[in-house]
Amino acid sequence: MADFSKLMVNKLTFRLIFIVLAVCFHVMVMAQSTQSDGKRTNSIQTAAPFLLITPDARSGAMGDVGVAISPDANSMHWNPAKLAFLEKPTGFSASYTPWLRNLVPDVDLGYLSIYHRLDDRNTIGGALRYFSYGSIQLTDNSQNDIGVYSPNEFSLEGSFSRRFGEDFSLGTALRYIRSSLSNGQFNGQDIQPAAAFAADASAYYKTGTVLLGNDAELALGLNLSNIGTKMSYSEGGSKSFLPANMKLGAATTFLFDELNHFTVALDMNKLLVPTNPIRDVNGDIIDGKDPDRSVPAAIFGSFSDAPGGFSEELSEMSFSLGTEYWYNKQFALRSGYFYEAPTKGDRRYLSLGAGLKYNVFNLDFAYLVANQQTSPLAQTLRFSLVFNFEK
Repeated sequence: MADFSKLMVNKLTFRLIFIVLAVCFHVMVMAQSTQSDGKRTNSIQTAAPFLLITPDARSGAMGDVGVAISPDANSMHWNPAKLAFLEKPTGFSASYTPWLRNLVPDVDLGYLSIYHRLDDRNTIGGALRYFSYGSIQLTDNSQNDIGVYSPNEFSLEGSFSRRFGEDFSLGTALRYIRSSLSNGQFNGQDIQPAAAFAADASAYYKTGTVLLGNDAELALGLNLSNIGTKMSYSEGGSKSFLPANMKLGAATTFLFDELNHFTVALDMNKLLVPTNPIRDVNGDIIDGKDPDRSVPAAIFGSFSDAPGGFSEELSEMSFSLGTEYWYNKQFALRSGYFYEAPTKGDRRYLSLGAGLKYNVFNLDFAYLVANQQTSPLAQTLRFSLVFNFEK
């Protein structure tokens, strides 16, 4: 059975290949190329990379930080443990992102989330994430028209979080993922949607303190996400890892007075999947480790399997820096910056956004600033509407 990349070339049109590669932020690109400065690029391969796309406008405006900022209805994506610290008994959020609109007109990400506090300590949540690739014209090996297909991926999630004392909480989430990128047959074999199950484990800590002569809140967060089964698109075909990820972050909120609050946050991300080894022309490994291993072995080995050694392991970490200013708990201004090493995808962009809180709802907006000549993510917009209900 040919590998998945060959399947995509033969079964789908060039347009779908272009969309998938752009959406994956180079994560699914397996080719090992060389940059103009002589450094070898080696992006990491995963299935279902849509699970890592920032779904909400608040974090999207803050450079994709979220693991330690104050909790809201979208916390399930960033850190399920934060849900235990929500003040309102019930909340709901709907977010929408027109994706890569500089390149294609009909790729979208939708995200719905909900939470409910069972009591003062325990909170449950749920979420639905849907990623649409638009309408794709299918052709056979002879380039004959065989109809139109709408590739899509989605995940259905549930979470539980519990608070321990006034400062600490733990959370977990379970997730079902389904990826349907093609239909029909290839070389007489059925091509089917891929499915997988995954889990998150997270922790959150916050405490009051005094910094620079002002009252402040310090928060720390950790989320191990998408730890689950591999995905395959055919019986007996090759299997790909989910984008298992470790997110570690800190946030400090300065409480200047009753009207003015300012937050600065920093997140660090590390994919917990194998790094592609260096192979010779025959496909034999000459440096690095064989990526064909179990999920537990891949997670623990992801810290020491890069063929470039420790320096390449460090380059696999991406960083997000974000700020948020609230006036009177009603108007918010946000900004952030995201950095990824050039050899690991080279995503680097500035983000801006604003928020409005009125009565029971919040309206958030985010805009991604990047060079249109070098980044397919330039001018990405995000919109979120959050409802927080009283009893």
